[in-house]
Amino acid sequence: MTTGTHRTSEPHGFAAELRAAITPRAALFVIGVFALQVGFILSYIGAFHSPTPHELPVGVVAPPRIADQVNQTLNNLDDDPIDSRVVADEAAARRMIMDRTIDAAIIINPAQTTDTLLIASAGGPAVSEAATLLATEIDAQNRRQITTVDIQPPAKGDGRGLSSFYLVIGWMVGGYLVASIISVISGARANLPRAAIRLGVLALYALASGLAGAIIVGPTLDALPGHFTALWFIGALLVFAVGAATMALQALFGIAGIGVAILFFVVLGNPSAGGPYPATLLPSFWATIGPLLPPGAGTTIVRNTVYFNGHDTAQAYWVLTAYAVVGVAVTLGAAIVLYQRRNPAET
Repeated sequence: MTTGTHRTSEPHGFAAELRAAITPRAALFVIGVFALQVGFILSYIGAFHSPTPHELPVGVVAPPRIADQVNQTLNNLDDDPIDSRVVADEAAARRMIMDRTIDAAIIINPAQTTDTLLIASAGGPAVSEAATLLATEIDAQNRRQITTVDIQPPAKGDGRGLSSFYLVIGWMVGGYLVASIISVISGARANLPRAAIRLGVLALYALASGLAGAIIVGPTLDALPGHFTALWFIGALLVFAVGAATMALQALFGIAGIGVAILFFVVLGNPSAGGPYPATLLPSFWATIGPLLPPGAGTTIVRNTVYFNGHDTAQAYWVLTAYAVVGVAVTLGAAIVLYQRRNPAET
């Protein structure tokens, strides 16, 4: 009786080895990663390479006889760097800065040679710096001096006021990564019970993430003190919204949905979020999409909750809520469709 070992024929030659090592599906993913990489570079450099004030909302406080003239002069500057409006008095200007109606205010006193610029650097250091630079240039042209008063600086542990942005980015990364890991390990598409369980796990993860972030920026580092419960809720909502949206994209596009999530939340979302450079300093494309994406909405909510008594956050809350609700609906809807396809006799 003759015995032998069965040997499976394997491809030979470089071309055959290449085809075996890089399948067409793998090649498509490599091309997709390359596109994301190029998009990442283009988006970040495009947004940040030349920050320029555009329609920066500024109030003008001045005697009636000169207020309209100053307001018109500011609104007629080349390239529209300032969106000026006359404000009744300094108290009104301070209220408008704190409720985020304007970013700065110029107080002009014709009886003196020095004007006052009110800013709130907690709203973004780049905006305050731009407003100061513009006011200094304008006063220099009129041979006047400018004194800057910061009515809402960042907390002592918040440095240049960027903790809100980095906190949101950390929460966001956790949201799409946990959704991606679940799908990579267990499959991008799930039936209805599994999809519901995944969303339940995501909700628990979001609560833990929100708590961890609030602890870090509050009691641990004292970067954003005094709003522990609010930050916990904001973090949980943000993480769940991003995670649910990522699960929905994977339910629609399979594993490729991870790339789509990275495109919207990282490649486009981070540079337009209003962290280092708020919308008034960004090119129009990024300024337009920023408030509609989770990083921008989250940064607005955290920053305005901590420093501006929660003013101007309603739209941002609606944006995050929409991502969460639509993400859940699409994830569960796709699971129901998948179940019906696999069990047509029961439908």
